[in-house]
Amino acid sequence: MIFYDCSTAPSPRRARMFLAEKGLTPETHDISIAKGEQLGAEFLKVNPRATVPVLITDAGTTLTENLAIAMYLEDTHPEPPLIGTTPDARAQILQWNAICESQGAAAVADVLRNTNPHMKDRAIPGPANFEQIAQLAERGRVRVGLFKEMLEQRLGESAYLAGDAFTFADISAFVFIDFARVIKMGVTDETPNMLRWYEAIKARPSAQA
Repeated sequence: MIFYDCSTAPSPRRARMFLAEKGLTPETHDISIAKGEQLGAEFLKVNPRATVPVLITDAGTTLTENLAIAMYLEDTHPEPPLIGTTPDARAQILQWNAICESQGAAAVADVLRNTNPHMKDRAIPGPANFEQIAQLAERGRVRVGLFKEMLEQRLGESAYLAGDAFTFADISAFVFIDFARVIKMGVTDETPNMLRWYEAIKARPSAQA
């Protein structure tokens, strides 16, 4: 396998943590988004959509989405299980992962990409340029707050998002919430359930990967 990473971005961190939890260390290439390397001709040959992460499988298949990468790794390296061992568990994990992507990641990204001066004309990842829209950032902050409230309630009901076990859904939520510190909306002691969960995941070796 070959893994294309970016050590400073949240999306590839999800794949990096998944790989670490599986004990896998593929050949890795770091693509600097800050330097615009994702838009370079060499990387565009790997992924014309100019995004990371990318995993090239043992069979040579190119995977450019976290869910696809996670499913491939789960199927080829089932231990430890991170996407469930029963239909109900798998459905619950994938449901929470989807919630985290649509309601967490998208909201944080709207704030960051529409306020950061270094992302002027780069409000959406990929090869095309998009102008920043201030109203999207304002709405994003509200959505991040609602996402945190939802996690706080859920984590008052169970140890982890999808139940009693650490899963792919927790990796996604942890990465997005941890990255929210860059927009000054990270975890605080005002959300004790989320703080307990956050500290537990932060202590895992994969969180340092």
